[in-house]
Amino acid sequence: MIRTVVVVGALLLGVGAVMAQQDVAVQQQNQMKMQGKSMYGLFAKVIKGETPYDQAAIDTAITELETSVVKIPTVFTPNPKEDVVNATFGSSQKIWQNKADFDAKVPPVLKAIADVKGKIKDTASLKVAFDSIQAKCTDCHETYRVKLK
Repeated sequence: MIRTVVVVGALLLGVGAVMAQQDVAVQQQNQMKMQGKSMYGLFAKVIKGETPYDQAAIDTAITELETSVVKIPTVFTPNPKEDVVNATFGSSQKIWQNKADFDAKVPPVLKAIADVKGKIKDTASLKVAFDSIQAKCTDCHETYRVKLK
């Protein structure tokens, strides 16, 4: 009887740990998706002519990016040691092997956002802003993001 209780307890503890890791991975993925929504769900579509230019939406997205990007080091502090189930991209374990370098990628992105904030007035200036921000985002993605599928 005691053995059964111990085994069931250990199994529940193990399942709880896996679920907690999955929650952390989902939170990290949601952080990146939120930024992708601004970059690719709005900016890229406006640049391609798929969505009409809307200054209020652009300004809101820039502010959301600025608010979101600053949180990256905190959101990526815990290492879930696993990826989100069925995700296309995941976080490389290199993040936690070289956390200082990972965190150092954030200020250049914030600077790129600050440099363009308030200067986007049309599709042409949005393209310049998009390219500038994306270049800094890509610096991190090349090293710290892995393609899963």
